[in-house]
Amino acid sequence: MPSRNEVIVRSGFRGLRYVDGRFDQVLEPGRYRLPGRRYPGQRLPQVEVVPVDLRERELNIKGQEILTADKVAVRVNIITHFRVVDPVAAIEQVTDYGDRVYSDVQLAARRSLASMTLEAILTNRNQLSEDILRDVEGVSAGYGIEIIRADVKDLVFPGNLQDIMNRVLTAQRMAEAQMVEARTRADREALEAGSKADSERVAAQARVESTRLAAEGDAAAKRIRTEAEVDALRRLAEAAEAYAQHPALLRLRELETLGALGTNAAARLYIGFDKHSDGSLPD
Repeated sequence: MPSRNEVIVRSGFRGLRYVDGRFDQVLEPGRYRLPGRRYPGQRLPQVEVVPVDLRERELNIKGQEILTADKVAVRVNIITHFRVVDPVAAIEQVTDYGDRVYSDVQLAARRSLASMTLEAILTNRNQLSEDILRDVEGVSAGYGIEIIRADVKDLVFPGNLQDIMNRVLTAQRMAEAQMVEARTRADREALEAGSKADSERVAAQARVESTRLAAEGDAAAKRIRTEAEVDALRRLAEAAEAYAQHPALLRLRELETLGALGTNAAARLYIGFDKHSDGSLPD
């Protein structure tokens, strides 16, 4: 235990030191000695140390009934997390910073809900939390408070509106699921049609390529035959020219042909009968 002339500031806290009612300094965690009398009758300054908790705190704002933009009464519960970041401002600027955070978050929730329809609140509760946080964080910084979170915990609707909205949301979810299924089916059919078209295109390309190769083969065969015929004609022309220039070669060719035919028993040869048509015999 500290003595009467000492004060201890715990971890997670800051101490605001006041001397004769005036703020003097911020004390970090540790042990501090207070001024004591050095001689009888000495007037001592009045020193006070106010502890300020810097740890994160939670504040529940319950049962706030607010009208939405479409005039539906909604009861909302909000959980707020905050902490002191400037202990001097938190103590000097407002009477009770906890109460101030409560009222600021409450007003921010009312402003945000009043600008949204019931359907928007149900389908996008995160937007409501973000709007409240954005609205209040600038104000709270002015008195040394950082708003960490401002989450909408519960939304309560009057009468049977909750059941009606649940059915509406269920129908919307079913419609969205059917839309997703329809899109998936359309995408699958498009892929199948594209695959079929690709197959047909590949087959057509294969047929064109086969026709082209066949045509090229026929053309090559015709070219070879033509070249062979031209070569044969060229050889015949060269032989005819040789026989014309050298008749003895032609006679020799005739003898070779007669020799070849003579080996065939069925062959019949008729030679020079027109020269002896007058009935005379050669000498």
